[in-house]
Amino acid sequence: MSALPDFKNRARAALADPVLKVAIDRTTGNAERKRAAAVAAFPEFEAARARGKAIKDHVTAHIDHYLEQFERNATARGAQVHWAADDAEARAIVTRICLAADAKLVTRAKSMLGEEIGLPHALADAGIERVETDLAEHIIQLAGEAPSHIIWPAMHRTREQVAELFKAGHQPPPAAEDPATMVQSARRVLRQKFLSADIGISGANFLVADTGATCTVTNEGNAELTTTPPRIHIVTAGIEKLVPSTAHAFALLRLLVRSATGGEMTQYTTFHAGPRRPGDADGPEEMHIVLVDNGRSRMLANEFREMLRCIRCGACMNHCVVYRQIGGHAYGGTYPGPMGSVLTPVLDGLAASRDLPNACTMNGRCAEVCPVGIPLPTLLRAWRRRSWREGLEPGSLRAGIGIWAQLARRPRLYRLATRIGLPLMRLFGKGGWIARLPLAGGWTAHRDLPRPAARSFMDQYRARQKGRK
Repeated sequence: MSALPDFKNRARAALADPVLKVAIDRTTGNAERKRAAAVAAFPEFEAARARGKAIKDHVTAHIDHYLEQFERNATARGAQVHWAADDAEARAIVTRICLAADAKLVTRAKSMLGEEIGLPHALADAGIERVETDLAEHIIQLAGEAPSHIIWPAMHRTREQVAELFKAGHQPPPAAEDPATMVQSARRVLRQKFLSADIGISGANFLVADTGATCTVTNEGNAELTTTPPRIHIVTAGIEKLVPSTAHAFALLRLLVRSATGGEMTQYTTFHAGPRRPGDADGPEEMHIVLVDNGRSRMLANEFREMLRCIRCGACMNHCVVYRQIGGHAYGGTYPGPMGSVLTPVLDGLAASRDLPNACTMNGRCAEVCPVGIPLPTLLRAWRRRSWREGLEPGSLRAGIGIWAQLARRPRLYRLATRIGLPLMRLFGKGGWIARLPLAGGWTAHRDLPRPAARSFMDQYRARQKGRK
């Protein structure tokens, strides 16, 4: 569940924010370099990529089988499996479990699916205190913001801004503004919450069908502290997170970590298989797993099926020229960047988000770095076609393209139009460039057009051919 975006206004505001640009450049630039180094040091990357794609396609083709197998094995290990058809049902299930446990405080980790279903607002409405335990998500909770990146939720914040947030939000405030002191301050604040939480809510990177286990990977260990001390552990996960076995999960982990952070493996990789059993030293007394559809079944049957391969590494946005200019909040949905531009119309509807597929430059970098071979530009073009078929494009755009189509189907008329149009366009040129052009303000507001040649290519070609005779 996400706010409906006003993409153009958000993008305009982001472009006017020089601090945001600095923050984005620092993080995405580092991510790009680290990923390139990690891939170069892994000669089997392309083979691993092909295997990862095959694993995800196999699961997608047999998802009913693996869902049933996962539920059967998770239940056998003592977990309670719940099914949510949409975001409202997912929120209701989680809230009901929390209220039944008389929970006053919940901690959360790995929570993009929670953001997708609107869980923070649902918990607040139910009078339950929510504490984000990932350091970056702790920062944006202090700022009252949503994540701007799926791997680095607070990447849009500079160190200086984080210091101000900690001064205002931590009691006592940090003694200094250096990163080590601020991390110690966050650790002190969050440790109290870890130990006093009634329920821990986490997402899952993978759902392992043949064991019924859920898998989470973090670099801070906050997921383990979120899921182990509280009496109840709730997992919320999309149904596309299934893998057949633990070996398949590790095959995808090799791709996920390298593509996300440029590392070989995260510091913490944890499999949760049911609640605490007799003899276990720790762990929750109850484990609930909420399997969320929320549009994913529809994707199985349409042209966006390949998007279900996504393992949420964020590489596509780190390499996206649009994302790197405007950051994640401009997209307005839960998931930003190229993958978000495909998913947001699924979640919020195309009418509310048709600007997102149109913002893509189609340079193809997102598809080049996707570790599971999702053809993101192709999927974005599919949304553009749908937008056109459903009549969602502005009337002026439809009229302009309609006129062009009429001309393109009539060569003589097309050539006549270019012979008239080119001299007219040249009247607006100065020094080889056109800074302003009627009916093209959307383009010339941000860049100049090259002044066109006096005659069209075809006219020049014919003239040259005649000269040779």
